[in-house]
Amino acid sequence: METVFCLENVRKKFKDFELNIPELNIPKGFATALIGENGAGKSTMMNILAGTRLDYKGKVTYFEGGMKEAQIREAIGYTSATSYFMPHWTIKDVGEVSELLFDGFHKEKYKQLCAELNIEKENKSISNLSDGMRMKTALAAVFARDTKCLLLDEPASPLDPLMRDKLCNMLREYLDEGNGEKSVFFSTHNIADMENVTDYCAILEQGQVVEQGFVEDLKEKYVLVKGEASDADKAKAVLIGFRANAYGFEGLCLSENLEKLAGLDVAVETPTLSQISVGVMKQYSMLKA
Repeated sequence: METVFCLENVRKKFKDFELNIPELNIPKGFATALIGENGAGKSTMMNILAGTRLDYKGKVTYFEGGMKEAQIREAIGYTSATSYFMPHWTIKDVGEVSELLFDGFHKEKYKQLCAELNIEKENKSISNLSDGMRMKTALAAVFARDTKCLLLDEPASPLDPLMRDKLCNMLREYLDEGNGEKSVFFSTHNIADMENVTDYCAILEQGQVVEQGFVEDLKEKYVLVKGEASDADKAKAVLIGFRANAYGFEGLCLSENLEKLAGLDVAVETPTLSQISVGVMKQYSMLKA
């Protein structure tokens, strides 16, 4: 499997938190989601990959080591969860600065994207934009460039539902245009709205990758089990992310462990990526408690 990013023994320690990634390979040609709750270490990893945080240990390899630093800079389109534009810049300034910084920036395409995304007047300053409008401006700037990979930190978080849907379409079009040569790596704490564009995922919990794989493979690895309340105690020991109420229970089960529920009156369904993510994170938190 060709990779776009490869992390080896990457560690960044804070006072009461540590990002610790022994190995993580992000596949080339796909949309990969980095899923984790707030504070799991997503932005720290994104900042390391973007080169905005250099105080870490370990090794990061870009595009399998086949590019020089200047080429990597041109090849990656990065958006931050917090605005990295100067507050006094206008929307027009963002385009002009991007044109100076990146050889592959297309000013007319930026203007077109701003119009398509209903971004406000070009002379409005960044400081006067809403969070959603700032993110749309950042997205317009990176989509207006010739890149091989988009690195997007929580791009959907400040967007409304319709814009999240449009973002998914934009990401899929970006990948399709690349014919396997373009990749997307984005972080999110809520995968539900982005699941239909996600090919591969890595689930981050308390600074560690606790699950990863192609989405279709994970949906074969886990099944969603639902049953009557009377069977809850028997099922609890087998299920991941177990939850119950007076009417019944549900939880994830490793497909290989499904036979352990034999004899119980349960329904088995294919889980969503969101259900897998929540179940895995809950299980890991319980083990660490």
